[in-house]
Amino acid sequence: MSDFSSDQDGRRQCRDCSAWKPLEDFCASSKRPSGKGSYCKPCFNERATASRLKRAEAEGRVVQQREKLPDGYRRCPDCKEIRSLEAFPLNRSKSSGRDRYCRPCHNERTRKNIEKNHGSTRERHLKRRYGMSQQDFDALLAEQGGQCAICGAPAPEHVDHDHVFGNVRGILCFNCNGGLGQFKDNVGSLRKAIEYLKETTWHRDLIHPGVFQLSSPLRGPRRSPSS
Repeated sequence: MSDFSSDQDGRRQCRDCSAWKPLEDFCASSKRPSGKGSYCKPCFNERATASRLKRAEAEGRVVQQREKLPDGYRRCPDCKEIRSLEAFPLNRSKSSGRDRYCRPCHNERTRKNIEKNHGSTRERHLKRRYGMSQQDFDALLAEQGGQCAICGAPAPEHVDHDHVFGNVRGILCFNCNGGLGQFKDNVGSLRKAIEYLKETTWHRDLIHPGVFQLSSPLRGPRRSPSS
């Protein structure tokens, strides 16, 4: 049968399953003018598997047969669970577009690799973001007396750095680090904020030796103590 007589409008009938399918669903073949073989890809794969098993049996070898799973599902090699493809991370280097390992197993492997290569995820973060090690962090915090460089809160965990040059400036608590970030390191704005607080925040006035009175500047409607 000629290559053209078996094709109709870009479709071909598979010799095994007899289904008419688009030519792109057939395996490549250099022996036919169209460049496509006589068997669709699923049937060709079944034939190839059967041929491989037959040769292995003749040679006395044991070949592990591939597990048949529903379309759109895969078994994770680590946890052995059968999951939908959506449960596997994207991976462009794979023909399926998905990684071999499901997300939990993929994340666990990533964590172990980080610990193996960098000691810990914290160590990797410090080196990657600030160019410092955990030992450098501990030494700088010790220089600050184990306190936030601004408010003195104990055991701060956040590295403060110059956003222009990237140099580490100190170790701050969450609130102080976030505050500087909100003010975008603008010294002028911080000075204005200080003056604003001085003018609007409550303060103690000395009215007699050893006697102070609390007062609060009024700019808006006066609020009653119960409100």
